[in-house]
Amino acid sequence: MVHLEYYLIVSTIMLFAGIFGFFIRRNTLGMLISVELILNATDINFAVFNRFLFPDGLEGYFFSLFSIAISAAETAIAIAIMINIYRNIRSIQVDKLEDMKW
Repeated sequence: MVHLEYYLIVSTIMLFAGIFGFFIRRNTLGMLISVELILNATDINFAVFNRFLFPDGLEGYFFSLFSIAISAAETAIAIAIMINIYRNIRSIQVDKLEDMKW
């Protein structure tokens, strides 16, 4: 049986990798991937804490499932926005988004 600490270490590494990637990346697709890493880290926490605190309950798993569904919808909308940005200015770099203000 895997201990709680191992799951939390993996989740923490994913969270910090997502935060680091979000602040370092200049590409909107890279930023989206970083946000997905952050959301997956929270999904791991939901499932792990449910397993260790309430082994007979399913609340954490349902929260994880709901979060995954929200993440999928958010990703679809973000990719649609990126496609529109690319059609208008031929780049998905964050630095070029200044052109879309006016």
